[in-house]
Amino acid sequence: MENKGENDVFDDMNLYITPESFIVEPNEGAEVLIIGRLDKVTKVHPAGGQLANLRPTRRICGVLGTIHLLSCDYLLVATHRIFVGVLNGAIIWRLAGYDIIPYIPNAIQRKENETYLRLLRQTLDTKYFYFSYRYDLTHSLQRQRELGPFRGANSTGLFQRADQRFVWNGYVLQQFGCEKMHRFQLPLLLGFVSINQVQINGQTFFWSIVTRRSIQRAGTRLFTRGINDRGHVANFVETEQIVEFNGQLAGFVQTRGSMPFHWHQLPNLRYKPRPRLIPGKDHLGACSLHFSEQLRLYGSQVAVNLVDHKGAEGELEATFGRLIREMGNPKVRYESFDFHHECRKMRWDRLNVLIDRLAHEQDDFGYYHVFDDGKLVSTQTGVFRTNCIDCLDRTNVVQSMLARRSLTAVLQKMGVLHVGQRVEQASQSFEARFKGVWADNADLVSLQYSGTGALKTDFTRTGKRTKAGALQDGKNSLMRYYLNNFADGQRQDGIDLFLGKYLINDNEGRAVPSPLESKRGWRFFAFPSVLIMAVTMFMVTMVYPAEFNTENLLLMLFWGAMIAVSATGIMHYGIEFVQWPRLFPPLSFRDQ
Repeated sequence: MENKGENDVFDDMNLYITPESFIVEPNEGAEVLIIGRLDKVTKVHPAGGQLANLRPTRRICGVLGTIHLLSCDYLLVATHRIFVGVLNGAIIWRLAGYDIIPYIPNAIQRKENETYLRLLRQTLDTKYFYFSYRYDLTHSLQRQRELGPFRGANSTGLFQRADQRFVWNGYVLQQFGCEKMHRFQLPLLLGFVSINQVQINGQTFFWSIVTRRSIQRAGTRLFTRGINDRGHVANFVETEQIVEFNGQLAGFVQTRGSMPFHWHQLPNLRYKPRPRLIPGKDHLGACSLHFSEQLRLYGSQVAVNLVDHKGAEGELEATFGRLIREMGNPKVRYESFDFHHECRKMRWDRLNVLIDRLAHEQDDFGYYHVFDDGKLVSTQTGVFRTNCIDCLDRTNVVQSMLARRSLTAVLQKMGVLHVGQRVEQASQSFEARFKGVWADNADLVSLQYSGTGALKTDFTRTGKRTKAGALQDGKNSLMRYYLNNFADGQRQDGIDLFLGKYLINDNEGRAVPSPLESKRGWRFFAFPSVLIMAVTMFMVTMVYPAEFNTENLLLMLFWGAMIAVSATGIMHYGIEFVQWPRLFPPLSFRDQ
């Protein structure tokens, strides 16, 4: 059982729904939260007679926020949770169920409102959101120490203290506008958490991974690339490896994020759209802003770039290297490694060349370490900021190797490993678990950004590439192609709605046009219709001829030509067939 503190978020609660109010009653606590359904005023009151003669409508395990849609406002609550593990004495949970409750139960439902509700549910269904009632998942161990103790007379609530970069329901929690409700506000982290009890050399310790996905420039794979004018990059993710042993704590942090300059790779039905620099943008200014924030938050930076050195990726690689040189900051070093070229023909051992290049700086950066009595042993003074084109597959492979090297150093320092002993040699069972957890991390981070599991996880799981892994990569690549072209526009809209980047106008669909109205040109209907008819007629002509003659041959040639013409037209006008985000159309979307 957790020891509850005065600033912990309430966990098990009763929700009462009356015609006038939502009333949230904690199982433990002398106060209740009252949310007005009519006046939308939120207040915290001492528990008293508010609940007389009332029966709770349902049990809930968290208040997630409130959001305004077209018909009315909606209350978001957590209804189910799954136990993940205990981290630093606090239970970590995974969100397993939620409810979206209208303030006005019989409000007139407009078609557009149903669409917004569907977008909201799609985002909340993302795998996985995590939370704790007393542990700040959004801050690394080192940042938690720098902020000071969480509990105490002058401390604030978990949500107010959290690193807002990683609070995914921050916008909907802020909409309550009630300063005294901090014990009811449950912040959600999107990413990955794995907590594992391990035994090596007869010593038992806990080894955990906490991955935090940023809300800044959040989005889907091909619709959110590069950087914005505020220095925020796409797919920015912080991953912390934590070790707990006999009261000691150690943490090692890495980051990943899209290449920090203005570029895009918009879908156009081609298997791999060409990434391009966006002309007329201040690439150096945005890149400098990004690294200024990274230096402030994490210390020295080694930018590890894993993209190809040739072709379209090569142009981006050259730009990144040039910008780092022009910045001229001695605390930012650029390390470029052509992952695909160096590891061609399954030469995955070549990755050790990169790790050897980074070893000196990894030793210098160190890791956060504190004794059981609270005495600080060391801090981490810099991070490796790794990227590939997606910051997914190649990135995760390298991050797992750096994490293993750090873990060896930590466990040797703590006395779990003997001097000179490496973690991969000490326990086969833990090595298998280490690889499995990092592969799971890769899959979830990839699922949240691209819609599918990661590629190359067979190497992460087994230490080598396999034919089965290559086949699975092919399956995931095809699924990515479909999702990125025909489904991610809607997914991007859901993210922008939940994060409060798009605010709904009550007059949408009436006085002002609704952004949800889809306008398609004639090609969108004509080319696919012709293609379907041409394929059908070609098959009929080929399979069911009364007798094969010149007329049949000419018909086959004609319908074959129609197939070629319509398919060519679809590919030529590919962008017209892509499902684009509707809340932020393509031209305005790139700078969000």
